[in-house]
Amino acid sequence: MHSLLAIFAICLLAACSTSTPKGAAQHALTRPAEERIRWPARYHPDNSTFFVHNEVEIQASAKAVWDILIDIEAWPKWYEGAENVKLTNPAVAELKADSAFTWKTMGMNWESRVREFLPPLRLATESRKAVIQGYHAWLIIPTPAGCKVITDESFRGPLGRLQGTFIPGELHGLHQIFLEELKKLAEAKTTR
Repeated sequence: MHSLLAIFAICLLAACSTSTPKGAAQHALTRPAEERIRWPARYHPDNSTFFVHNEVEIQASAKAVWDILIDIEAWPKWYEGAENVKLTNPAVAELKADSAFTWKTMGMNWESRVREFLPPLRLATESRKAVIQGYHAWLIIPTPAGCKVITDESFRGPLGRLQGTFIPGELHGLHQIFLEELKKLAEAKTTR
């Protein structure tokens, strides 16, 4: 029993000394200005304990993608990583500037608030708990064939550091599923 506690303590210390994966963060910071997230200083990838980057090309307009993205209460119908999504203002049917919503993802209940809202190009939300704080941004970049969607998420706090150490691929995988399902929906909507 004591050796198990010692192993856990060593792992916890290792987690607390682990830094953000610089490859993903550096990639996000070296993109052209129009393809960069507007990070609040506290969530800048250089200041994060865990950072995730995903992107996908979609053969649909930025508006078609945006319309699906802001219909947040529909997310559980097509994205396995979202449950019980509810806007806190029931009179509003979709996300707006400064909207708030509650939801469950990765086994945790959250309240998130929109921090950037620039239709149909930029959306960012912030979620905060005592042990973890996150800033999740979507950037929709029009292209000749449709658009490119980038989603980056930056975390602070001890739980973010543990996540980055012990299950770094889980959130990246969920974000990729989100983008692939968004792509299917937007492209199907475009071909109708």
